[in-house]
Amino acid sequence: MAGVAQKTTIHTVTCTMQEVVMATWKNDPDHSHLGFVVRHLMITDINGRFADVDIDLEVANDDLSDAVFSMTAKAASIDTHVHARDEHLRSADFFDVTQHQDLTFQSSAVHLGAERAGTITGILEMRGVSREVTFAITASDRITNPFNNKETQSFSITGEVNRSDFGIGPNIPAAIVSDRVRVAANFEVSPA
Repeated sequence: MAGVAQKTTIHTVTCTMQEVVMATWKNDPDHSHLGFVVRHLMITDINGRFADVDIDLEVANDDLSDAVFSMTAKAASIDTHVHARDEHLRSADFFDVTQHQDLTFQSSAVHLGAERAGTITGILEMRGVSREVTFAITASDRITNPFNNKETQSFSITGEVNRSDFGIGPNIPAAIVSDRVRVAANFEVSPA
């Protein structure tokens, strides 16, 4: 536009970048449990666990807002305290452990509120099928473990999944083994 003065203002913004250092924490296998419960014949709870579980936690913030949990459980380590049942669960009827050795979970979001309780969302993969799931999570305060002088924190994660969503036991009716599986994980982690 002719005759109109144009004014240009330049603002200088100085940003201070802080390097965020993510720390890796690992679970203590002796103080970790990945368990599950199913209903048998719609009347009896059957408890089981995966005995071989590795959990990594990558985190920088004490409030866990940037936390990333990674879990790998060996499917063949399934244990319901009945050898014949465990062998059946390892077969192609259920987990098919020769083809699918690992169960994995990778978190995408952790939200903690009051009492350090909240939700954890991520991708759970079982038997080659991946699904987004959300579980409840509770975090303890961090303490110094008196036995090894390491900073230690524990987590409790609970929720439910449908085995049919992952192709587990597709020919087993829910009246025999419930489709809904309750999941409970409790574990301690310390810096790697």
